[in-house]
Amino acid sequence: MPTVDEVLAHVGEFNFFQKQTFLLLALFSASFPPIYVGIVFLGFTPEHRCRSPGVAQLSQRCGWSPAEELNFTAPGPGPAGEAFPRQCLSYEVDWNRSSLDCVDPLAGLAANRSLLPLGPCRHGWVYDTPGSSIVTEFNLVCADSWMLDLVQAAVNVGFFVGSMGIGYIADRFGRKLCLFLTILINATSGVLMAVAPTYLWVLLFRLVQGLVSKASWVISYILMTEFVGLSYRRAVGIAYQAAFTVGLLVLAGVAYALPHWRWLQFAVTLPNFCFLLYYWCVPESPRWLLSQNRHAEAMQVLRHISRKNGKAMPTGLQCLRPDEEVGEKLNPSFLDLVRTPQIRKHTLILMYNWFTSSVLYQGLIMHMGLAGSNIYLDFFYSALVEFPAALLIILTIDRIGRRYPWAGSNMVAGAACLASVFIPEDLQWLRVTVACLGRMGITMAYEMVCLVNTELYPTFIRNLGVLVCSSMCDIGGILTPFLVYRLTGVWQELPLVIFAAVGLVAGGLVLLLPETGGQTLPETIEEVENLWRPRRNKEKKIYLPVKKQDIPLK
Repeated sequence: MPTVDEVLAHVGEFNFFQKQTFLLLALFSASFPPIYVGIVFLGFTPEHRCRSPGVAQLSQRCGWSPAEELNFTAPGPGPAGEAFPRQCLSYEVDWNRSSLDCVDPLAGLAANRSLLPLGPCRHGWVYDTPGSSIVTEFNLVCADSWMLDLVQAAVNVGFFVGSMGIGYIADRFGRKLCLFLTILINATSGVLMAVAPTYLWVLLFRLVQGLVSKASWVISYILMTEFVGLSYRRAVGIAYQAAFTVGLLVLAGVAYALPHWRWLQFAVTLPNFCFLLYYWCVPESPRWLLSQNRHAEAMQVLRHISRKNGKAMPTGLQCLRPDEEVGEKLNPSFLDLVRTPQIRKHTLILMYNWFTSSVLYQGLIMHMGLAGSNIYLDFFYSALVEFPAALLIILTIDRIGRRYPWAGSNMVAGAACLASVFIPEDLQWLRVTVACLGRMGITMAYEMVCLVNTELYPTFIRNLGVLVCSSMCDIGGILTPFLVYRLTGVWQELPLVIFAAVGLVAGGLVLLLPETGGQTLPETIEEVENLWRPRRNKEKKIYLPVKKQDIPLK
């Protein structure tokens, strides 16, 4: 009896239908960056200082330039260049008095400016930016700066909770239903966020977006890999993630063109409503339908694929076994992820690697601190680093396999972090080079864990397994800012030491996983438990049953 991959080999592994579906879902992948990292532009914090109506009137009377106004009326930077006093404190001075001089208005009030009393900003802030952000609109600076962190934390909390709940729904009720439901909720909440009148409403709608957006991205990824044949699965998975990188580049351009956060939010959200039209273009996964013993519907999808690809369905697939001869369908359970020894090992190692990828990916960006002050160019250039990583994956995993490139990329990232600790500060070019090497390594590891995660679980818990394991990257995303900004106060290089240890351990754990290169997607728990054994002649898949008189495909 034929397996699903054998059927796709006859009706088309990556022909017109798969190419069309991949293009549609790749566009969807490119729409995810505004949610994942859009806070860089939606919540950017520009240079700012305390607002004082009296200072504005004095500046107008004296004809000061903005730089002169800042120099004459605002406190200077604090010790070691700390900008907190200038940004969050102001002189307790009556700026409306007529005796103030235009050359040095504070000279007559005290012998030294440091003797003048300082107080909090009582009239808001002045922001040096032509646009607007969540920060500038709701004044999330100084004592309230933690409220911006809460906006991003809400997204990660949503990612975590959504990974658990929606992963189960997708495996229980189908990829297609869950995908389009999450797209609708994501698009609606994104538009509502763009018109939200208060900070609390922004926080709420950002949380809702987090609940559904990452889950829908992963569901789309899994759906795509289940449509293509074995020989194209790797390339499609990498290209799907490369579409995310393209989305990063587009986001930088759109944010540059629309510097006002509400218009930017509209621009990156409205295309999501167009993805609802995919309902008539993207069918349900035939692998999932077969895992639920819905053979008639799976047959319809396979016929649709064969028609779109312009290939005839083989005679041996024209008649399926009656439903009464089929066993009980499999329902996903969280216990299935830890019930058996091999799947339990896969789950624990994958969870750790998802956590590692998130911590190092975000942590290296924060710690490196890209040179320059142009947020758009910095973002654009950092995204370009991810393309060589994808190219290296394509050049290696077919020749070497999954395990060794994945383990090596983690170890390179960890070794780069450790090497950076010992490079002198005067060799800045070498520090930047090593940091870029570490960024490339962890980007490879991030893409590899996405690819291999789908290959280490059977169909009926594949979506659940990916979303549960990937939820650890959300925990990593919440912890990373604290690891970077708190530990640098103890020792500047301490975060790099921790990143090095975490990355090297992740690389070692990957070597404990079985090689999945060249293997068909497992359909049952038994097949996953036997992944270490040769499977060249194994036919124990979820089969398309046929009548005895039919000739099976070879």
